[in-house]
Amino acid sequence: MNINLTLIGQMVAFIVFVAFCMKYVWPPIVAAMQERAEKIADGLAAADRASLDLELAQKRAVEQMKEAKAEAAGIIDAANKRANALIEEAKNAASAEAEKVKASALAEIEQEKNRAKAELRAELASLTFQGAEKVLGAAIDQSAHADLVSKLTAELH
Repeated sequence: MNINLTLIGQMVAFIVFVAFCMKYVWPPIVAAMQERAEKIADGLAAADRASLDLELAQKRAVEQMKEAKAEAAGIIDAANKRANALIEEAKNAASAEAEKVKASALAEIEQEKNRAKAELRAELASLTFQGAEKVLGAAIDQSAHADLVSKLTAELH
């Protein structure tokens, strides 16, 4: 056995083996590796997108919370303003009602005062006639001297 022939045979067998592997074994392995690399790249891209989406969702949630808090504060402020306005309206209404009651009471007092004055004048006129009767010693007819009575009451004003 010649070593050169064996070496050449082994080289030919190796070349045939390499060609066979490159033709039938290597393409499915390379395809599987490329497919796996694509899946990994897609997974990394999806993870990046999910991370960005999560960050955006968190920012949106924080923004919505701020808006909700601002809206709630606005509603509370509006309710407080409305309550203060209602209180002020009630105070004004009560004040107006108190003024009406006061004016009514003053008018009633004035009427009572005028009525009492009229009663006192009438009684004074009656007493004056009685006193005049006693002084004169004769009966004075009040109906006959009605003109005199009205002048007397007018002078008492």
